[in-house]
Amino acid sequence: MTTLHIEHPITDFTVWKAAFDRFADQRTARGVREHRIQQPVNDPRYVVLDLDFATTTEAEGFLDFLRTTVWSSPDRSPALDGTPTAMILQPAAAN
Repeated sequence: MTTLHIEHPITDFTVWKAAFDRFADQRTARGVREHRIQQPVNDPRYVVLDLDFATTTEAEGFLDFLRTTVWSSPDRSPALDGTPTAMILQPAAAN
């Protein structure tokens, strides 16, 4: 399993969540198997998002979609405040 880990500040969680929900079909079509949304206990204007994929290729493709189609458009990413930080993670090898 590969995880696309994303963090960024937001202006309003309700607005951000509504925009996130509008892309549910895109997430499914592009290979997202599960997702988790979290927020720091002391900062309601920040989100941490983990999207799980079967492959690294799917995660890379979805990150490209976010960068070129979603995050580049204020209409598609309302409440985004600043530039997201994203990294693709894989399980560490067991010793």
